[in-house]
Amino acid sequence: MKRFFISILLIPLLISISTPFASAEEASVKLAENASSAVLIERDTGTVIYDKNSHEKLPPASMTKIMTMLLIMEALDKGTIKLDEKIRTSEHAASMGGSQIFLEAGEEMTTDEMLRGIAIASGNDASVAMAERIAGSEEAFVEMMNKKVKELGLKNTQFKNPTGLPADDHYSTAYDMAIMAKELLKYQDITNYTGKYEDYLRQDTDDKFWLVNTNRLVKFYPGVDGLKTGYTREAKYCLTATAEKDGMRLISVVFGAPTPKERNAQVTKMLDYGFSQYKAHSMFKRNEIVSNVKVGKGSEKTVELVTSEPISVLTKKGENIDDVKQEVVVNEEVQAPVEKGDKLGKLIIKKNDQVLSESPLVAKENITEASWWKLFKRTVGSFTKSP
Repeated sequence: MKRFFISILLIPLLISISTPFASAEEASVKLAENASSAVLIERDTGTVIYDKNSHEKLPPASMTKIMTMLLIMEALDKGTIKLDEKIRTSEHAASMGGSQIFLEAGEEMTTDEMLRGIAIASGNDASVAMAERIAGSEEAFVEMMNKKVKELGLKNTQFKNPTGLPADDHYSTAYDMAIMAKELLKYQDITNYTGKYEDYLRQDTDDKFWLVNTNRLVKFYPGVDGLKTGYTREAKYCLTATAEKDGMRLISVVFGAPTPKERNAQVTKMLDYGFSQYKAHSMFKRNEIVSNVKVGKGSEKTVELVTSEPISVLTKKGENIDDVKQEVVVNEEVQAPVEKGDKLGKLIIKKNDQVLSESPLVAKENITEASWWKLFKRTVGSFTKSP
């Protein structure tokens, strides 16, 4: 496939960058001593700031629901489900044990209510009900989960269910979970759910149900607005947390802490460290128009390309950078139909010859195939405009 490059010099910033960050320094910092594994990354760049056994395969417990929520948010974004759509609970979904919102077989709740039940109360029953709605069955949804794992380039994750209930060969890693959280956080509305400390379901009935967030840091650590706790006897206490401060969003993951208090303390230490030592410099927001590409035989001649995620440059505090450039690489000879979200290029951020980040550029909207009559008129018009 042919491609062309557009290179644009960004306005110099008053800072300078040194990447990758010195691993020896991070290795000397003791932040998660009482956890099996842990990782701290910056959301926009994906830069690993702290690492402890982050590629060790371990049971993720209910942190599995990060992938479940990601697929729900993707379906909402594509329009295949609606927030106000009522989702029916099957007998299978209602039979889930563990954390639940006590759905009864045949009971209906909207996607919005189900999502609140998953994000706040870690409802296994709601997770399975949504899985069945999106994919037709829990098994088909699990296939979607593992397909998404591969799309994200993750090598050490395999899911067997959408809940995190114990199952053979159901595993992930701190690093993989951080990358899934990074992808989920592209959908900014998700923190409207994961960032709530308490809420209610069935408010107009005698069965009013109080939801309290299993992630207590949402209430007790400024800036924390997600994402997901986890606990089983085998996994111990786990947490994928995210917080935003001064325009920088961090993701902190802990596996295998001995107590919830210790889990929260170790996540807090990682967040404190990241916010005190690093600064993110925003370049682009998600869905910002960057370029366009011609569409062959399309109902429109071109489609605008937008950023698929927020894009930043990360530095240590006090460091200076200049001469940062962006390169826009766009696919040529794109043919209709084009679907919203199709990857049709990429945005590369560089300093000198060092690549700081690469991010997909995606189609802003659907472009259908043009009718033969429209193509005919377009062809005739090109002749009439010729000298």
